[in-house]
Amino acid sequence: MATQSLIPAGDYRTTYAADTTIFPTAGSRYAAWAGLAVLCLAPLVLDRYWLSLLIQIGYFAVAALGLNILVGFTGQISIGHAAFFGFGAFASAWLSNNLGIPVFFAIPLAGVVTTAVGLIFGLPAARLKGLYLAIATLAAQYILQDFFARANWFTGGVAGTAAEAFSIFGFHFDTDHRYFYVVLAYLVLTFVLATNLMRSRDGRALVAVRDHYLSAEMMGINLTRYRTLSFGLSAFYAGIGGALYAHYLQFVSVEGFGILLSIQFLGMIIIGGLGSIMGTLMGTAFMVLVPEAMGWLTDAVRGSALDRALSLKDNLSFLREMAIGLVIVLFLMFEPDGLAHRWRQIKAYWKLYPFSH
Repeated sequence: MATQSLIPAGDYRTTYAADTTIFPTAGSRYAAWAGLAVLCLAPLVLDRYWLSLLIQIGYFAVAALGLNILVGFTGQISIGHAAFFGFGAFASAWLSNNLGIPVFFAIPLAGVVTTAVGLIFGLPAARLKGLYLAIATLAAQYILQDFFARANWFTGGVAGTAAEAFSIFGFHFDTDHRYFYVVLAYLVLTFVLATNLMRSRDGRALVAVRDHYLSAEMMGINLTRYRTLSFGLSAFYAGIGGALYAHYLQFVSVEGFGILLSIQFLGMIIIGGLGSIMGTLMGTAFMVLVPEAMGWLTDAVRGSALDRALSLKDNLSFLREMAIGLVIVLFLMFEPDGLAHRWRQIKAYWKLYPFSH
């Protein structure tokens, strides 16, 4: 119990609103505001390389949060999340380029359009489970990938399409230092929305479907409705993340949304913790930074005595790809509840220290 809540002894909650508050303690509220303040100051002290990594973590975390709602909170499975991420990117670029909609409005509209596509695939998939559902979502991945390659009017085909820079009232967020604040705003907004969703009637229904669908159905929960809803929500977050990705790179290409990216999204929520909103952010940061860390490691090892002794030579370049698969396997074996669970245990330890209970 201590690992789930750090409410001080004697602090009793007498209302439902107080019991379901986002920040249960004053310390957690202060830490959240302090963390947000530090992030707001990041462009003032970090260079473009580190800001680029933070921006990647931001838009990938928004998309991964949608997958965690589907997989972690509802108990469904999807290995086609990258396709919806890509659809959001192309949709936002198309809305701004062809319809003249400002990017400020194109990003949320891309999320809405992607939601509609997610619901189309979610309706038949909602009646499937297990391996059959996995194959259905894999089919969605390849169907949308083929659509991206052939729909020249929408995606530009294999040549890709350009995306406008984000702007408000003529002020362009076309540099890493400026665009960081756009991604941060969407990151905070989407995570707060997801947190509040999980405290609502619909959020509790999604969790009930995950925990025991027969009991949920006996309590009057419409399984098809909520499974379809979870696909729509997952697609919405993927669309928002994809739109942020498109207007950051200012170019969208078909090759960026393959099955490998879908596996990486699954890795983000597995490493962070299934069914954990904060774990989604932790897992995304981990998955973005691990390849970079392996790049630093290979640069340090290249040409060293270890490199010569093992005759690694050109094989060092494959360490980055191997590291992601190895990390997922190790987390499944030794930390199946993810980084979020370990973080709760660390907080509980220091909260109860020096007592053992």
